[in-house]
Amino acid sequence: MPSISKKGRSMPESPIRKLVPFAEDARERGVEVIHLNIGQPDIKTPQVALDAVKNNTIEVLSYSRTEGTDQYRKKVAQYYAKHNIQVTHKDIIVTTGGSEALAFAMGSIADSEDEIIIPEPFYANYNGFAIAAGINVVPVVSKIEDNFALPPIEAFEACITPRTKAILICNPGNPTGYLYTKDEIQKLAALVKKYDLFLVADEVYREFAYDGAQHYSILQESGLDDHTIVVDSVSKRYSMCGARIGFLVTRNKSVIRAALKFAQARLSPPTYAQIASEAALDTPQSYFDAVIEEYVERRNILIQELSEIKGIKIARPHGAFYCIVELPIKDADHFAQWLLEKFEVNGKTVMVAPAAGFYATEGLGKNQIRIAYVLEKEQLIRAVAILKEALKTYSKI
Repeated sequence: MPSISKKGRSMPESPIRKLVPFAEDARERGVEVIHLNIGQPDIKTPQVALDAVKNNTIEVLSYSRTEGTDQYRKKVAQYYAKHNIQVTHKDIIVTTGGSEALAFAMGSIADSEDEIIIPEPFYANYNGFAIAAGINVVPVVSKIEDNFALPPIEAFEACITPRTKAILICNPGNPTGYLYTKDEIQKLAALVKKYDLFLVADEVYREFAYDGAQHYSILQESGLDDHTIVVDSVSKRYSMCGARIGFLVTRNKSVIRAALKFAQARLSPPTYAQIASEAALDTPQSYFDAVIEEYVERRNILIQELSEIKGIKIARPHGAFYCIVELPIKDADHFAQWLLEKFEVNGKTVMVAPAAGFYATEGLGKNQIRIAYVLEKEQLIRAVAILKEALKTYSKI
């Protein structure tokens, strides 16, 4: 029998999606599953984006340009200008989701066995894309006791070797919800300049900054043009996860040229999705104001309800819509599967994402889960109540 590749064997399962079969089995048994595991917002997609597709009169659904249409990229550049980020459309490649932008970035800056330093816990797919590219992830641990703030810059510096190519951050963070400060970004900026590295930032949650805090992009930092690459997406910003439109943004022309060759290999980003995403740029600020207000309320309710559960630790998020919770258990993977297979309250159970899959260091995060607070407040209250009862029952097993 032919063998599977080493990459195929090494590719990690998604901590977010690997429990789906157990959730499907629960539903077949008549159990309602409340999803706390995935960052799929229930906020309505802006009507202007939906109408742009519904009312379009395209007769031939043709390829677009490899880097995305000029018209769309120029409007995206205008969007960035509103956020104090000065780029031109030539600094932007439209990608099939932020995931593809990340894959293009890794492929453009690192060779097999090169290293990228990432503070953990981090978005699980960073591991997957690194393995696919033959790149080694070097984790730097951030701690729930520190609210997952940026680890000391000395910890990053201690990891730098001749094979180090970049530092990768997610800001605000998935899965932590941590929002890096301007000072933290500037410390990283100084480090990548000192060692001539790239600083890659996944900024897909830029709009979601709370408690009066402001998001500070790496592209706002002066003197860093050759070092910075931003990964972005419309998925969460406009509640358009199914559009699969993202961006790679950099002023480094060599990176743009290299990434464009990767983009040419997949031909072009989807045409209808670009039409919807371009129209979404006309979404009024009032939409974002209402969304942010809603997420802040959801976060506050979630933390209030969770804080009533004995023996847990909560990291308070200041951005995105995720929260890491440490539970009084040993194995969150087992607990999450047990919730779906063995437990229910009045015909309902919850699905969570075990946090170990967001770490690269073996053994970390085993007693943690990630909660996505993308559900209505009443559902969040029900979900936490179920979680509370589940922990009581689970402790007796």
